[in-house]
Amino acid sequence: MNTPTRLAGFGAVAAAVFGIALLAGRAIGPVEVEKPGHDTHAGDATGGHAEHQQDAGTTTEIPGGLMTSQDGYTLTLDHAQAAAGAAVPVSFTITGPDGAPVTSYDVQHDKRLHLIAVRRDFSGFQHVHPTLDGGTWSTDLALTPGTWRLFADFKATGGEALTLGTDLAVDGAFEAATPAQENRTATVDGYRVTLDGDLSAGADARLTLSVSKDGKPVTDLQPYLGAYGHLVALRSGDLAYLHVHPDGEPGDGTTQPGPDVVFHTAVPSAGTYHLYLDFQHDGVVRTAAFTVTAGDTGDEEKHGGSGEHGH
Repeated sequence: MNTPTRLAGFGAVAAAVFGIALLAGRAIGPVEVEKPGHDTHAGDATGGHAEHQQDAGTTTEIPGGLMTSQDGYTLTLDHAQAAAGAAVPVSFTITGPDGAPVTSYDVQHDKRLHLIAVRRDFSGFQHVHPTLDGGTWSTDLALTPGTWRLFADFKATGGEALTLGTDLAVDGAFEAATPAQENRTATVDGYRVTLDGDLSAGADARLTLSVSKDGKPVTDLQPYLGAYGHLVALRSGDLAYLHVHPDGEPGDGTTQPGPDVVFHTAVPSAGTYHLYLDFQHDGVVRTAAFTVTAGDTGDEEKHGGSGEHGH
């Protein structure tokens, strides 16, 4: 058999094999990678806002704040570098799927947008509420030299609630903060705040924060952002932003104004988490900071039952 005839024969066989494989592939369908079987509360591990996806077997959730762009929305700083100072102007825009700056936002927790700023060594935590002019948000931040992570927590009208994150480089001689050790008691301006409750990867956790002053329980906390406290959790390493839900709200007939403030969350992985509680008393908002370790199992009996709660 001459060479052209052999090549033609080989091509015909290869085409036949390819056709059989194609038909088989269509019959079997794509290979799916199933997500973990636990039931994730909406928003607990995604910046506060993803829906249950028990039937979406192939979806992998990404914690909030890790991306500058998501679902067509993009967070862009006007200036990605700044000087250090006690009141540094910072401005940014959020563009929508059409590429234009978003100008219409829904109110969440009493505000249209929450901006969280923290240096990447978990020092200097700030929670502020910028003002919107046209499509540009602006505020002042107290910044020290180093790299800061900024989180914009918002819900554009007509869109899903999101948390986007970006870095801001601050000029100057960097002095690293002392690494935070695990702590469940924090003191700030004479207030003592204690944390009770355990974090466990994949399990719903009930966290109780108790506020006292001069050894006496504080029973007249004032509402802040629609609750008696606002809690932010950040994962060590990548600073994944976890939204934490308050249990009850002022005026609901059952939620007391202290000393206990209860929250629910679920963390996506074992490891270290940094928690920041904002609470208001005597007209001043203060922040208590905690560092806790999440276990590597979702043992519901050990960590609070079935994982169902109402709030």
